[in-house]
Amino acid sequence: MDGVIVVDKPEGWTSHDVVGKMRSIIGGESRGVLAGSVPRAAKTKVGHLGTLDPIATGVLPLVIGHATRLAQFYTHSDKIYEGVIRFGWATNTYDRVGEPLGERRDVLIDAGELERHLQKFRGTFMQTPPAVSAKKVDGRRAYELARKDIAVELAPVEVQVYELTVLAIDGPDVRLLARCSGGTYMRALAHDLGQSLGCGAHLAELRRLASGEFKIEQARSIAQLESLAAAGVPHGQVGLIDAIVPASQMMPGFPSVFVDDLTAAQIRNGRNFPASPFRSQPASRYVKAISREGQLVAVGEAVLPNIYHPLVVL
Repeated sequence: MDGVIVVDKPEGWTSHDVVGKMRSIIGGESRGVLAGSVPRAAKTKVGHLGTLDPIATGVLPLVIGHATRLAQFYTHSDKIYEGVIRFGWATNTYDRVGEPLGERRDVLIDAGELERHLQKFRGTFMQTPPAVSAKKVDGRRAYELARKDIAVELAPVEVQVYELTVLAIDGPDVRLLARCSGGTYMRALAHDLGQSLGCGAHLAELRRLASGEFKIEQARSIAQLESLAAAGVPHGQVGLIDAIVPASQMMPGFPSVFVDDLTAAQIRNGRNFPASPFRSQPASRYVKAISREGQLVAVGEAVLPNIYHPLVVL
């Protein structure tokens, strides 16, 4: 089970909660499949490709098994969000669960004025992450310090917002569609937009529609994944396989190099491998070495023209 399962994260769950639940689902299924053959199923590694706040729902890709080694290639994956910004007051967490900062004001948003202020948040700009965030400060998560009333100062980082479109305006609420670079905080965008308009704002709702190549159409709910696992166990089959995007299909922007069994064995021993100069493929820093069976053997990094070193081996 090496690959990605795309979860539709429910509201109120942390990303860590979802990872823990998936470990439980996989563990239960594995025990059912392997009962009588081994005393205990080996634990399968599970990780996620980008934190979602508890109030957020939507695409949370989970890397399973050896595919956890590929997480490094998704650090800066682009995201697509649909969210609601509520104007009238800011909060200390930049979202609806935080404490209000100052008095609440009744506001009505003018579409023309909003559009003028939105222009500041399109393209490339510097954004300061929220104090209550997963950013690390001296080795500790910023939110851990903030919750202990320890002052947290985070350095601004460069982000890119490729698209920021108003979908609807309903009194103080504005529904937006955002397509942005990894590391962009929608909570910070909401807070900063409220500061720009002079009335305060916070993020009221957020749904992630895409993370890298993983889309909401691929996502399954926790209940659906539990049903798949339960359906697989009685028949000695791994039902969750149906939900897995195989490791070989990950990172579609990396060209594929097909290798024979001897080359695959050499790659697993750390040997460099060639990419045929006669194959039509775009120049790339990385390539995927794919076995005859269609399995991902490794991700290689270019060291010479048409020669790659196995950077990550599965």
